[in-house]
Amino acid sequence: MDRKYKSRELLRRFLPYYKNHKRVLFTDLFCAALTTVCEIVLPLIVRFITDQAMTDVTLLTFSLIGKLAGLYLVLRLIDVVAYYYMAVNGHVMGAKIETDMRRDAYAHLQRLSDTFYNNTKVGQIMGRITNDLFDVTEFAHHCPEEFFIAGLKGVVSFFILCSINIPLTVIIFCIIPFMVVICGNLNMKFRAMSKKQRVQVGELNARIEDSLLGHKVVEAFANEELENARFEEGNQNFYLIKKKYYVYMGLFVCSTRLFDGIMYLATLVAGGYFVVNGSISPSDLVAYIMYVTTFIATVRRIIEFAEQFQRGMTGIERFLEIMDADIEIFDEPNAKPLEKPAGKIEFRDVTFEYPDDHNQVFRHLNLTIRPGEKVALVGPSGGGKTTLCSLIPRFYDTTEGSILIDDKNIRELTLKSLRSNIGVVQQEVYLFSGTVYENISYGKPGASMEEVVEAAKRSGAHEFITQLKDGYHTYIGERGVKLSGGQKQRISIARMFLKDAPIIILDEATSALDNESEYEVAKSLEELAKGRTTLTVAHRLSTIRNSDRIMVLTENGITEEGTHEELMTLKGQYYNLYQMASRFQ
Repeated sequence: MDRKYKSRELLRRFLPYYKNHKRVLFTDLFCAALTTVCEIVLPLIVRFITDQAMTDVTLLTFSLIGKLAGLYLVLRLIDVVAYYYMAVNGHVMGAKIETDMRRDAYAHLQRLSDTFYNNTKVGQIMGRITNDLFDVTEFAHHCPEEFFIAGLKGVVSFFILCSINIPLTVIIFCIIPFMVVICGNLNMKFRAMSKKQRVQVGELNARIEDSLLGHKVVEAFANEELENARFEEGNQNFYLIKKKYYVYMGLFVCSTRLFDGIMYLATLVAGGYFVVNGSISPSDLVAYIMYVTTFIATVRRIIEFAEQFQRGMTGIERFLEIMDADIEIFDEPNAKPLEKPAGKIEFRDVTFEYPDDHNQVFRHLNLTIRPGEKVALVGPSGGGKTTLCSLIPRFYDTTEGSILIDDKNIRELTLKSLRSNIGVVQQEVYLFSGTVYENISYGKPGASMEEVVEAAKRSGAHEFITQLKDGYHTYIGERGVKLSGGQKQRISIARMFLKDAPIIILDEATSALDNESEYEVAKSLEELAKGRTTLTVAHRLSTIRNSDRIMVLTENGITEEGTHEELMTLKGQYYNLYQMASRFQ
């Protein structure tokens, strides 16, 4: 996610988000035009009164002043109503656009492969879809509004100033290109520091998340001081980046104030000269100074908006970096749904290497699992057992070769139907923050309480759930921290019963459990496997003795296969693994 975006591209890709809010946007700009009229009319009223007073003061009656005051009062009331609309509906429009962008970013994240998450810190992702998009609300509202007002005031002021005195106007506007070049250069540095600041915030979030989630490990090793030192390093880096950010901001703001002074100075010196030689009247000079003041105030407003503008542009840039992350696993154009599969799985000449580091796991692997067969994979760590299982639901795609379910290439099936027909029980159970019911019903959204209870009974979880404080409505904490390992695993198995998938993958589902919990979970898994095609990855070889077929997977592929008895008689790799495992039990 290191791509560099030009401002033009950022704006081009952001503009479509206004599509659903065009009416509010145009109404907002119309209101902005009304507020601008009030500011533009005031110098004209002052100029008219000054002219009348200098020509013939008797023409300046109370009736005339009352009419002018009434006109200005009406304009001010219109200005107040228009500004209220801008302040409320304009900001609501910005919030809706922020919401739309966050929805799109989250939906895109759901479609990204494991490769993306293996290489991206969660804290960085969180920062991109939360904090970074906060500034988009202000940007979406103020960006078109501020530039529209500035453009309108600039054009109108230019023509009015030209109507008063062209040479003086040329002098004033000749200063602007120098201002644009110098301030624009500082603005680019300002934006670069703004992005660095956001990146470092993401790093801080990642550091905090990592430390807090692993607080038990920190305490166990008494490494609080180490964690404080690591955090302080990131915290100081953030301070130094922010310090540099404010240096550029200070230079940027000071440069604009310098040019403000130069424009005022030019108006006073050149304007005074033109008054002396009769090229401009005193009343015109007063109006001229007021318009220059209005114009400078507009420029200053744009300058002050520049910080908000850069924050918004940075937020859009970091949003687009997520949206441009490649979706590596996707439905082919003619993908068809997988309906009620029997459960046959076939690997045909499969080669796989990880797409990010090109680490090759296995080459030319061939394997067939019959419908309803219980197959176990064993072998040394790093042999590719978990990777092989991850290829079946397409968490990764094969580098070469193909995988078939019921003789259908899984790349020609829709992802939703493929994964809906495969249940995965992993060693590291992930439970969501919520209740027991919510976690089990995740296997079948909208499931009734009766269905959830039945699934819990079949997984052996019902008994301990009913003993919890609030039963199925007990809050289990983040990642299920209030439950034991065995309890979490049985809830995850209940989830699988509810999903009722014909193909089950058990990836070291009992290896992290104590003996008692392992026994209870093993009974649940045996019940779950009935009538289903089951692929089991196991380190505890005692749990797979009853498998229909056991395969030894190494870096050289499948080197042995057969029943437990056949492989023990062979006295090869499986025999050695089993003997070694028996000594440690």
